[in-house]
Amino acid sequence: MNTSLEMLIHLFERAALLLICLFFMIRVPRFKESLQKDRHSYTERLVITLVFCLFAIFGTYSGINVEGSLVNIRIIAVVSGGILFGPWVGIISGVVSGVHRYLIDIGGITSVPCLITSIFAGIISGYINRKVNRSVRWIYGIAAGMLCEILTMLLILAMAEPFSLGLDIVSKIAFPMIAGEVNIGLIVLLVMSVEGEKETIAARQAKLALDIANKTLPYFRSINAESLRKICDIIKNDIKADAVAITDIEHVLAYVGFGEERYVIGQEIISDLTKEAIRTGKFIIRNQIADHHTPQIHSLLIVPFEEHGEVTGTLKIYYRKAYKMTYSLQTMAIGLSQIISTLMEVSRIEQMKEAANKAELKALQTKINPHFLFNALNAIASTTRRNPDKARELIINLSGYMRYNLEVNDELIDIHKELEQVHHYVEIEKARFGSRLTVEYDIDEVNVKIPSLLIQPLVENAIIHGILKKKGPGVVTISVKDLGEKIRVSVKDTGVGISEEVINYLQHDTVPANKIGLYNVHQRVKLIYGNGLVVHRLSPGTEVFFDMVKEKL
Repeated sequence: MNTSLEMLIHLFERAALLLICLFFMIRVPRFKESLQKDRHSYTERLVITLVFCLFAIFGTYSGINVEGSLVNIRIIAVVSGGILFGPWVGIISGVVSGVHRYLIDIGGITSVPCLITSIFAGIISGYINRKVNRSVRWIYGIAAGMLCEILTMLLILAMAEPFSLGLDIVSKIAFPMIAGEVNIGLIVLLVMSVEGEKETIAARQAKLALDIANKTLPYFRSINAESLRKICDIIKNDIKADAVAITDIEHVLAYVGFGEERYVIGQEIISDLTKEAIRTGKFIIRNQIADHHTPQIHSLLIVPFEEHGEVTGTLKIYYRKAYKMTYSLQTMAIGLSQIISTLMEVSRIEQMKEAANKAELKALQTKINPHFLFNALNAIASTTRRNPDKARELIINLSGYMRYNLEVNDELIDIHKELEQVHHYVEIEKARFGSRLTVEYDIDEVNVKIPSLLIQPLVENAIIHGILKKKGPGVVTISVKDLGEKIRVSVKDTGVGISEEVINYLQHDTVPANKIGLYNVHQRVKLIYGNGLVVHRLSPGTEVFFDMVKEKL
């Protein structure tokens, strides 16, 4: 007769087989890649469900017979599957394994309790997947498994005929069955360790995308056939692709790499897959391409460029080997395409500005300082290594900052939209300068429209010419105060303080070249509101503000 301790050891042996199987499965690149995805396709979900159904059924067949009952690891497999992959996997594997357990022992003293608790295990594990924080799911998994086994014991006692037989069975199997659920935690931690690797992969791919953006940035200053060819060449070399192409919505603009001799730059797009990507705005991945006019190419990724929600072209990446498009590469390529979309839009705006010879005011509104862009990209690349989540936030800030600068015009905008752009700028500068820079906001709830790019130049001036000109940390305070009949917008810093000479220059319209940004804002404010900027020296620092009279309704 097996003792409780011996049965527990046997349970751990069977659970170890599951762990070994999972360990080898997660070494298979395609299976490992599917584990790292936040969302799974129906095929992937079906395969994962089938795997855990088989694990659960194996748990039943490998069980130890005790008085008509089976000491097994079925619940371990069901709960693990549900916690790791959601209700779909948990409930289906619970139902399948529970029905299987019932059918192989119809009328058995434990068949109905095992059926009920298997289904319950699938439901509760799916709930844990949806509601419990990822970092503590393994603990909840152990607790859920133990709860299911306790429920099984209670049902056996309630349904057993005679009761003494049920009590005898429970007294022998309760301890090993309940204690064995510790294996759920081991399985969950094993698989989640693979899922956790995606943070490292994401950081590495984000850095790669930013490195490529840094390298290609100079070529976006003037977009032409040669600069696009250089951009494709950089991307091809950095991601080790066999070929890379860029198109607009009608023509091939550049192609570099294998099969290059078969392409004519400027020719119309003939690929149905490219046309589909342009039409749907969704990225397309294909392996074993049959209809491509370069038959040696076996793996293709097409990522659309989008500007203002409309597709303007595509980035195409080719490999001669099939299944080279890993999930991490797809993620990187999508992020890179978003950066390139923005850079191409920046380039077009700059070229339009130069061609049209816009007025000084319009040039100020649409200008994106290339030095700021370089510094911002470098700051994001540096942050990527230390804090991937923060790096992703900074990319969003940079995208929002650039998008705002591209969309501004002569029309008045809501002041809160202007402040949102200021926030994007500030977050990037805080990432660059760290503890040296603190920015505080003191914003009243006001409803007013102002010209775009009035506040951000004042904040930039406070940071660059105030805080960074002195040693040690400093504070910039941005305030919008409702003063009754007027609204005051103020930017205050604790920096070195503006000189009286510059204040005099500003008042007499004789501002030196290095203060032209402040002067432009002063002139615009004066033109629109009648009075220009008011500048005060503080101890320490500087305050710059302007007042707007409220419109009478």
